[in-house]
Amino acid sequence: MKISNLLNQDKVTLSFEVFPPKTSSTYESVAQATQEIAALRPDFMSVTYGAGGGTSEHTVHIASDLHEKYGVTVLTHLTCVSSTRAHVAKMLATFKQQGIENVLALRGDIPEGGAPANDYHYASELVRDIKSQGDFCVGGACYPEGHTEAASKTEDILHLKEKVDAGCEFLTTQMFFDNNILYNFLYRIREKGITVPVVAGIMPVTNVKQIKRITSMSGTYLPERFKAIVDRFGDNPAAMKQAGVIYATEQIIDLIANGVNHIHVYSMNKPEIAAGIQASLSEILK
Repeated sequence: MKISNLLNQDKVTLSFEVFPPKTSSTYESVAQATQEIAALRPDFMSVTYGAGGGTSEHTVHIASDLHEKYGVTVLTHLTCVSSTRAHVAKMLATFKQQGIENVLALRGDIPEGGAPANDYHYASELVRDIKSQGDFCVGGACYPEGHTEAASKTEDILHLKEKVDAGCEFLTTQMFFDNNILYNFLYRIREKGITVPVVAGIMPVTNVKQIKRITSMSGTYLPERFKAIVDRFGDNPAAMKQAGVIYATEQIIDLIANGVNHIHVYSMNKPEIAAGIQASLSEILK
């Protein structure tokens, strides 16, 4: 199923992100985790893709198994910052061959040292390329707090509009921990004529290491309530995991209550976290 069709229905959706292994030696453990998450029957699952295609082979294998063996609608990430157009064309041909029809078009992170881009500079260029090479449903990323490289939030939204105008059919947000940030963002993009569905990306933070990585990479705002949870439970792994799942679940409930019907959980390949959130929403998702 094309995800754009799913998101345009009048229903709440819950989906999960998984990531492929960086090495073949860990493939089986990752495949097992993704299988367990697939068994939860989410509305769809996304599979990430390393910048420059570093995990491309594993991405395709994981996505293909989810689609063919477990009957899950799949969204395959595709990054372009260090790719050639020939490599992108090859990956799209592979996706098509595997029956994958949903692609999340991403620029990807600039490699350390600021290596120059090859054939692409912006995700909007990748969106156009994908749309020209098959009947793919193309999604894109958006940043409720503004992209770290944008001069302003206004400029970031203008670039987002360019991406949508290039053929992006839905958007998935970067993680956020204060729902008011998303509500304000939605108001601003709708004002600028961006009307495609927006999927809220939720990250259940279950250990302190995640917090340090999140804040160092994206500068995401952490509400005082969230900081208090980390301060109180950060040294107790079991308690921090439970508190992180509860915080994420409460975020999701508030979002759905306020009309944000599409939720994408960054599950970090942890079936127990995905299952815990889904179980807490069992009646809400009906």
